[in-house]
Amino acid sequence: DYDVHMHVPDGATPKDGPSAGITMVRAMLSLAMDRSVRAVLAMTGEVGLSGLVLPVGGIKEKTMAARRAGIDCLVFPAQNKRDYDELPDYLKEGLEVHFAEEYKRVFEIAFMEDDFFDHKI
Repeated sequence: DYDVHMHVPDGATPKDGPSAGITMVRAMLSLAMDRSVRAVLAMTGEVGLSGLVLPVGGIKEKTMAARRAGIDCLVFPAQNKRDYDELPDYLKEGLEVHFAEEYKRVFEIAFMEDDFFDHKI
């Protein structure tokens, strides 16, 4: 067993740019496990040391960008659900959207394994 701690200076500083914490963790796990992830998936969110998925800004813009790119499955922090719910219906139409409180849920969506953690010690 190994613990990995990736330090991104000023990672907790509020900013307008994209928050790629959960995406970076997903990429590292994909490499470490030598497993592919779901192909058409967009995600955004900070991830804390305890695995909590933290809120980000720009939900409307990120949703629009995903639609333009032809991506119909999105993962957002649970704390951003209100931001997403306030979007116009035409932006949300036809999207599969997940809201994650913990990185465990992001993993299940990205690797398409809802019961992965049920079988681990």
